[in-house]
This record gives sequence, C-alpha cells and structure tokens, in this order.
Amino acid sequence: MKKIIKATAAVAAAGLSLGLFAACGSTGGSNADSDKGHVYFLSMKVEQADQIRELADNFTAKTGIKVDVATASSDTYEQTLKSELAKSEAPTVFDVDNNDFLNWTDYYADMSDTNMYKDLTKQEYAMKNGDEIGAVPYVMERYGIIYNKAILQKYFDADWSSVKDVETIDNFDTLKTVADEIQAHKDDLGIKGAFTSAGFDTSSIKRFGDQLAHVPVYYEYRDQGVTQLPATISDKYIPNFKKIFDLYITDSTTPASQLSSATMDDANSEFALGEAAFLQNGTWGYSQIKDQDVPDEDMGVLPIYIGTEGEEKAGLTVSFLYFAMNKNASEKDQKATRQFLDYILQDDEARKLVTDEMGFETPFKSYAENGYKTTNPIHRANDAYAAKGDYDIVIYPLPSTQWVMSLGNAMLEYAQGTGDWDNVASAFVDGWASEYKTTH
Repeated sequence: MKKIIKATAAVAAAGLSLGLFAACGSTGGSNADSDKGHVYFLSMKVEQADQIRELADNFTAKTGIKVDVATASSDTYEQTLKSELAKSEAPTVFDVDNNDFLNWTDYYADMSDTNMYKDLTKQEYAMKNGDEIGAVPYVMERYGIIYNKAILQKYFDADWSSVKDVETIDNFDTLKTVADEIQAHKDDLGIKGAFTSAGFDTSSIKRFGDQLAHVPVYYEYRDQGVTQLPATISDKYIPNFKKIFDLYITDSTTPASQLSSATMDDANSEFALGEAAFLQNGTWGYSQIKDQDVPDEDMGVLPIYIGTEGEEKAGLTVSFLYFAMNKNASEKDQKATRQFLDYILQDDEARKLVTDEMGFETPFKSYAENGYKTTNPIHRANDAYAAKGDYDIVIYPLPSTQWVMSLGNAMLEYAQGTGDWDNVASAFVDGWASEYKTTH
C-alpha cells in the first residue's frame, strides 16, 4: 500500500512538472457568450484542480460566461502569478495567502462591496490593502498534530505508560512524556516511531520553516499586539521552537541523517499505514491519508504545543486561502468575476461541490446556516476545542518565502549536526528584520 501512495503522488507530480498550462483548462465552448465577459482563475489548490474545473464548467453552463482555470503548486505559484499578471490576458481572480499578500498590492481590486466579504463570519478575517479590502478568505484550513487514536489507546492501556487519557495531553511537557515513552516502547506498540519523518525535501520543508514556525510567530504577534507584519521579532519563543522541533527529530521513524531526502509522501505513508502515532499536517493533507489503514474515526488532532504559558487553552492553528480580484481587468470581466464568486457563495450545487468534493471548510455564514459543513475529520477535530472556547492559533504574515526557506535550511543543518541552533535563531530573528527591509 505504501508503494501505491507514493506512485499516486509521483504521477501527480509528473503531471504538474509539465508546467502551468498542463493544468490549464478553458470551459464553456459553445455555451460561452463573449458579451458577458470572461473569468480567468489562477489557483494554488492543485489537489482540487479537477473539482475547480467542474465548478467552472457548471458556472458556464448556467450563465454562459467563459471561465479559464489554471493551477500551480505552492512552490512555483508566486513565479507563475508574477508571469501571468504581466500578460494582456491576465487572471481576473487569483489565490493569495498571507505570506505573499504584500507582493501584489498593485493589483488588488477593492472587495469591500462583494457578497463574499459581507457574508464572512468574521470580517477581520479579510486582508486589508490600505483602507480597502484586498482579499477575502474562502478556504479555512486547520492544522496541528494529527494522532492515531488506536495507537494512543494501546499506549494508554500499557502498564508502563505514565499518561492514561488524551484529554490530559494539553501542554508540551505531557506531549513530550507521551512521545518519549512511545518511542522507547515502539516495538511493543508495533510501530516505527512516535512521530512521522520530519522530512526536508522540497515537498516537506515548509512544514517546519513555515507551518511550525507560525506557532511561535503567533505568540510574538500576540505579545506585540499587532496583526500586520512587524519590522522585527524577538527571540523570546526561540527556546520553545527548539523544544518542539527537537521532539520531532528525536522521537521519529527516521534518523536525522536521512531527513534531507525524506518527503511528504514518506510522512503521509507512515501515518496512513499505522507506522507512527503522530503527524504534523493539516486539513489539506486528509486526501493523502484517508482510505488507507487508519480509518477516519481513528484520526484526532492535538494543537502544536511548544511550552508557552496558558497553552492548555490553545486550539488548532487556523489559516486561510484568499480570493483576490485583479483591478486591471476590464469592467466587463470584473463583473463576470463577481458573478463567478457569487455562484460559489450562493449556488447549492457549487456549495455541495466545495464542501463534499473539495473538502473545504469555508468562513461564510450562508454555508453554515444552510448545513454545508465538511466531514473532513481534521476539521471536525477542532469542534471540541471551539466548544470549550479555546483560542485559535492564528496564521499571521511571515516576511517572505525566502525567510521560510532560509529558516528551513538552517533547521535541517541543525538536525543533521552540520549547523548549530544559533544559526536557526539567527535565521528566525535576524532573517526576519532583513527580509522585512527587502520586502518594504
């Protein structure tokens, strides 16, 4: 089964390597009416490329408006977007995330009067471009430490385990106790390690230089009382960052010497096949681990605990993917694009596709009020934290993709023993200030 998982991923990667237009499709055909304008959507959700095209096809069938769709993976998306926006037939709507939001401020149309913005459960989720609304979230994603309930139950039932209930794992020290004991007794549990491999190949490095780093960054933003990118960041939470990363690379299925070539496929496979108890990943990774050896009912999610004061009340990490509209598109195309966004927001067929087929959780009131809620177990794991009133660990902006990669490379060198932790701390703090100056 492990080979099947990897082969599937390899085929997908091979298809994407053909370039943007291998993943590009034009919808509508004879159904399209050029007088009604044209939509060109550039998306970074390559995992849902087929469903996005289906959404576009259905919209064209109902409205007669032509839709072109293109997708590019996250590691090539910024360069692709830069290239496409420079063309005369540029995207009329495109994806952005908070890491690259500041790169495209010259293109954002004000979305404050769109139905999507007005329908947000919390309007502060939107990204501001000066006094205007530059981007509106449409995908709400969660991530944390996914765990195998069956493996943890075997651990709890063992006479040698110190922790007996998952409810007591609400802080770093308890998590470390559990992981250390699982690692020490991995043979008794029939697994290869507590955590899946912390791989640093290009498919996996962002889990650490980006996703893991966002946790101490959240607390730094909280301390500074800001939500916009600050010019500097302190080293206050660097020791906490080290604690959780040390745990990942010590209580693992994979020796640190092999992490440079370990992939996201490796980590997903190890979890999906029941070879590890824990996997740091998010809602987007569900499609890669479902329908394998770990059933949905055996998937739970813990917050990423790093040893901060009060983290017992932490929930999962929340991030968003945003729609942005191109203000340089013609008035007719902007009108058509708004109709496309309204279709996604208001049409029952579209909402069902977004929720059930794409597995997206949306931040829209109308979705919730009409019962459109994904069954993705990683999303649903957050319901218990929300019911208790636990706080979200919110994804706030990072300085740049270069900051992420430099930090990730320093972390790999530390893990392999070819660099020390001071280099990681420098990449985090000094690199932040340097990249802020560059991007501003």
